Amino acid sequence: MMHFADIPELRDPVVLAAFEGWNDAGECASAVVEHLRRVWDAELVASIDPEDYYDMQVNRPQVLNNGGERVLRWPTTRVFVARNSPLGRDVVLIQGIEPSIRWRTFAGELLDFVIERGATMLITLGGLLADVPHTRPIPVSMTSEDTELREQGIAERSTYEGPTGIVGVLGELAHRRDLPSLSAWAAVPHYAGGPPSPKATLALIGALEELLGCVIDDTDVVEASRAWERGVDELAASDDEVAEYVASLEDAQDTADLPEATGDAIAKEFERYLRKRGEDGSPRG
Repeated sequence: MMHFADIPELRDPVVLAAFEGWNDAGECASAVVEHLRRVWDAELVASIDPEDYYDMQVNRPQVLNNGGERVLRWPTTRVFVARNSPLGRDVVLIQGIEPSIRWRTFAGELLDFVIERGATMLITLGGLLADVPHTRPIPVSMTSEDTELREQGIAERSTYEGPTGIVGVLGELAHRRDLPSLSAWAAVPHYAGGPPSPKATLALIGALEELLGCVIDDTDVVEASRAWERGVDELAASDDEVAEYVASLEDAQDTADLPEATGDAIAKEFERYLRKRGEDGSPRG
């Protein structure tokens, strides 16, 4: 069951969703939604009753000190609305935890909520551990079952077969209900896959900027990403085997990326750079 407040009519809303757990290597995807919630001053509008979907022995409630009063915070999925995004439209942010049970009902309840409020697209975010070097740009793959999105070159059809998480279930049910959906996944270096993974978070933010045609304030994430990379550099420098392994990953990725050094790829990167700067050449917020 969802508990929600009175919500005014939304403006052409797009939905961004991420879930802690199996879908969220390095907690990079849930960190994106948390970042957007803060920089866009999103308002909490709904939450799911945790009793319906979560095993409390797996996702335990937390005791917090709130102004001298001890309170319980229950694990759940929350829905926020950002009216101050740079998109010129409302953004629905779903920030949650992968449920323990009743996945189809859980996904259906979320989709009912956003579709009834005029959602035009669902974008799910994820992170997976992969054989990629931390010293190179984090790859982000975009997949969709929506024919129009694929024909526009925005996404490709996924060829993955195997176990899936709630992100996969939500996307598949959205497709069945004719809500265009797209899934963006960041590849997190498996040898440095512990949370947080701000470089992967930054890569997902960059993918959203290109997809949505907007500039997202990412100053804090940029600084955290640089600090994270320096830390992993130090780890690699202290272990010859790790350093050798990273070098082999760098060689493999550099070779694979050679065809990408095309005019179109360079133009896209330059366009993103320009969006980050104001007309007077100064950085934009």
